[in-house]
Amino acid sequence: MDLKPEITWQDFEKLDIRCGTVISVADFPEAKKPSYRLEIDFGTLGIKKSSAQITSLYQKEELVGKQILAVVNFPKKQIANFFSECLVLGLYGENNDVTLITPSLPVKNGSILG
Repeated sequence: MDLKPEITWQDFEKLDIRCGTVISVADFPEAKKPSYRLEIDFGTLGIKKSSAQITSLYQKEELVGKQILAVVNFPKKQIANFFSECLVLGLYGENNDVTLITPSLPVKNGSILG
């Protein structure tokens, strides 16, 4: 993959990337690609919903209680009959499987990436 165009520090500062804890996971059969519907607790920001294409590497049961990183300041995006309120972050691997980005130690929900 080619390097994307250079951005400024001010561009980066516009992103609000926070840590949250997954509190519920449900199948999302209406999505075009296999996905889960997640509810994520971001502390003082509240609970936000997201759709995540992570079914190939994660079982629903193992996601509950997992801390993840997400962009929380995108506008809501409709996916089928669901409104995603944040973008869960992950890394693409073989076959475009997504590995979630998680903190190596527990942190407070709502903690800001810095």
